[in-house]
Amino acid sequence: MNTKLISGLLILSLAVTSCKKEEQKPEIVSTFVLTDTMRKTTTTAAATTIALKNELDFFGKITADNNKSIDVYPLVGGSVIKVNVELGDYVKKGQVLAVIRSTDIADYEKELIDAKNDLLLAKNGLKVAQELFEGKLNSERDVLSAKSEVDKAQSELDRIKEIYKIYNIKVGSLYQVVAPISGFIIQKSINQDMLLRNDRSENIFDIAEISEVWALANVNEVDIDKVKLGQEATVTTLSYPDKTFKGKVDKIFNIINPDTKAMNARIKLSNADFLLKPDMSATIKLSFTESSSMIAVPSKAIIFDKSKNFVMVYKSKSNIETRPVEVFRQVGDITYISRGIDENEKVITNNQLFIYDALND
Repeated sequence: MNTKLISGLLILSLAVTSCKKEEQKPEIVSTFVLTDTMRKTTTTAAATTIALKNELDFFGKITADNNKSIDVYPLVGGSVIKVNVELGDYVKKGQVLAVIRSTDIADYEKELIDAKNDLLLAKNGLKVAQELFEGKLNSERDVLSAKSEVDKAQSELDRIKEIYKIYNIKVGSLYQVVAPISGFIIQKSINQDMLLRNDRSENIFDIAEISEVWALANVNEVDIDKVKLGQEATVTTLSYPDKTFKGKVDKIFNIINPDTKAMNARIKLSNADFLLKPDMSATIKLSFTESSSMIAVPSKAIIFDKSKNFVMVYKSKSNIETRPVEVFRQVGDITYISRGIDENEKVITNNQLFIYDALND
């Protein structure tokens, strides 16, 4: 009996010893170390406390600068002989846009000839009066009267010449419509063989110089108090979704449009390449600074996975931490963090996705 008891205790002891050895066996842990090759292309940025910025989004449109846009009216009626331009064409100042044959111009041509003849007669009259005065055959008053007639004839001729200059009148009863400024034809309501009435009140061309344009934002009533002069603006369009145009609010129109129930804010934009066209739809973001501050990191450092936001906190090439964070707000390339990271901690801004996958797979 003692022999069986001893044998049983020995077997139990061996089993317990075997279990303990299995429990004491160390667990194998994989440690990630950033290679020197990847380290060369990995960039970091420090989390810093900065003033909190905000953005407002508005819809609007691109318009030409009213100060650099001109309506062209026909100064005479008549038959349109030729139209030299089409919508969208770029024209230079003084370029002939259209040619009109007009009876009004024929009348001015006759007036010009009459004015030249009247001046010639008046000068001859003055010469005769001066010769008679030298021969004591008339008085000085007659000479002064002849001079007055010359002045009247000269004034009438100058008036007709000024009309010729304004109307750009050519020989043959032709009136040339010329561009008063350089720019693009943004409106056209004239065609060849059209008859224009003398009392026409509508313009036949609109010309706009669009090296600088306006973006008009439709500001809803609830946002009116947030829009201020000088606010930075970023404008995008459907035609160029990946391109942004920068400007500032330079005028606020303090009236509500009864149709849209919105107020307009104007942003001046440089348009040297003529990419922006009048009447384009635009999305306008206005940014402004609030009174409080918050920790911020570059937006590209944020990793969104499993409905959460993460950053990769860099301490050394063998000590990189996946840190969940709470995003308060993203404004352009800056993201504000309300919880999860301390000031001056470094976050990875390039290769962060590869490192995240390596650490969390």
